[in-house]
Amino acid sequence: MHPPEGDPTHPRTPPPRHRPHESALTPGDSARYDVRFASRAAGIVSSVMRDLMSLSERPDIISLAGGFPNTESFAREMFDEVIEVVARDHLASALQYGPTEGLLEMRERIVEIMGGDGARVGVDDVMVTTGGQQAIDLSIRTFVNPGDTILAEGPTYPGAVPCFTTYEARVEHIPMDGDGLRTDLVEEALSRLAAEGRTPKLLYTIPNFHNPAGVTMSLERREHLIRLAHDRELLIVEDNPYGQIRFEGEPLPSLWELDDGAGWVIHLSTFSKILSPGLRVGWVAAPASVLRKMNLGKQAADLCTSTMSQRFIIEYMRRYDWRDYVQRLNGIYRSRRDAMLRALEEEMPPEAVWTRPEGGLFVWATLPAYLDTTHLLASASEKHAVGFVPGRGAFLDGRGGDSMRLNFSGVPEAVISEGVRRLGVAVSEMTELHRALGGLT
Repeated sequence: MHPPEGDPTHPRTPPPRHRPHESALTPGDSARYDVRFASRAAGIVSSVMRDLMSLSERPDIISLAGGFPNTESFAREMFDEVIEVVARDHLASALQYGPTEGLLEMRERIVEIMGGDGARVGVDDVMVTTGGQQAIDLSIRTFVNPGDTILAEGPTYPGAVPCFTTYEARVEHIPMDGDGLRTDLVEEALSRLAAEGRTPKLLYTIPNFHNPAGVTMSLERREHLIRLAHDRELLIVEDNPYGQIRFEGEPLPSLWELDDGAGWVIHLSTFSKILSPGLRVGWVAAPASVLRKMNLGKQAADLCTSTMSQRFIIEYMRRYDWRDYVQRLNGIYRSRRDAMLRALEEEMPPEAVWTRPEGGLFVWATLPAYLDTTHLLASASEKHAVGFVPGRGAFLDGRGGDSMRLNFSGVPEAVISEGVRRLGVAVSEMTELHRALGGLT
């Protein structure tokens, strides 16, 4: 017999309440989102570097994958002093919003840095960005419509790949050699594309100590590229995060400097490599009309770059010569590069080749064509606890399968040697497997 309806002495058990996390369609099931994603989201390609960041968190693994600068050599005393000054003299403003284009003194300091390399640039030519990555993103966002053609070196910076795919660019890779971008092939590509009725929106290039290739564009090719820009009205995005990280040789003029105010070069750089990536401060130098459009794009993205980070850099540069710190870094990096080159000579098979960078953070190694570095990474990371960036992540056309990017800046020399030794073991195992399957005689 059921209790009467509403009898307070016999309350009915309430029906179970629906809880969002108990839905049959869990957040892990993408069906609810697939019909809502923007079309451009379907084509976005992840940065292989970011996918491999988890390797650096594993205590057992030697990661030669990340592009980590050495931050351990930044003196704690300097950090404490600068933070104290910011807190004492600028706390309220450092915690406040700032102008989208960046603090005036920050831009003045950037003008000093570029001017020290011979580039003529004014404060109004500069916009501060949230790291060099945002500078790349804004450059592509501002100019590229879905389906537009852009030119980029092959290989290209793996971190630029998501920017290219996000804005649905058609990327034409231009090969490189020991002197950097093959500008003769740029000229051929421009002629071919013109015959097809396609005009590239821009060319993206890293002329100094290329990431990932490690090579530097020669002066002759820089001058040729600028002539092409002027004659063919080719917009160049010059990404220069590593220009100060030079171990040997003489500095070369930037493309911005060679353009001499003609307006065909947009120059990108960052404090990530000359001070700290954790500060997330970079910059763009560009004509005023371009900066106005980029400013609007940045407003939509993040309003402004961290005023706290900008103020830290300003106060640091008031008290210390940043070039002294970079010089110390370059001494460390030179030794680590040499350790990597020695280890590669000892551990890699005779058919393997690699670049010998005069600066920057990376060596680009190419293995025998029968080895796929994507498969090699799986074995090397799981069995031998060493990681690297496989070459396919630096192309959008499927190339790079036999190549890999190796970073030498982020770990000490002894660790580099051990990491390359482990990598050599993984390469030997794959070579033996290939031989066992009849691939070698």
